Amino acid sequence: MKRIALVMTLALAAPPALAQEGEGRSLMEEGARLFWEGIRREMGPALDSLRERADEMEPAIRDFVERMGPALGEMMDKIGDLSAYHPPEVLPNGDIIIRRKTPQEITDEVPKGEVEI
Repeated sequence: MKRIALVMTLALAAPPALAQEGEGRSLMEEGARLFWEGIRREMGPALDSLRERADEMEPAIRDFVERMGPALGEMMDKIGDLSAYHPPEVLPNGDIIIRRKTPQEITDEVPKGEVEI
């Protein structure tokens, strides 16, 4: 999250690529400059707030990843391919189940012939 805030800040703080030094600016260059200036002025407080939030959350996120990372890795090793499962279902009693797809359901999902991209 901290990286996202940094990238957004740098992108908004960077001068427009169209602006050139020299005798003067074209209307397009001046419009681009005004656009970026307006974006910086409007987004500045929100980006500052986002940066502060990211700084506050960073220790908790690091702790979560350090503690849960190995457990999540082990779980993913046991689960394997997530496409072999149906979406989770909540039963009337509140239990959550994740059903494994049958081999027939898995083969029915594989497109036959050419796939248009």
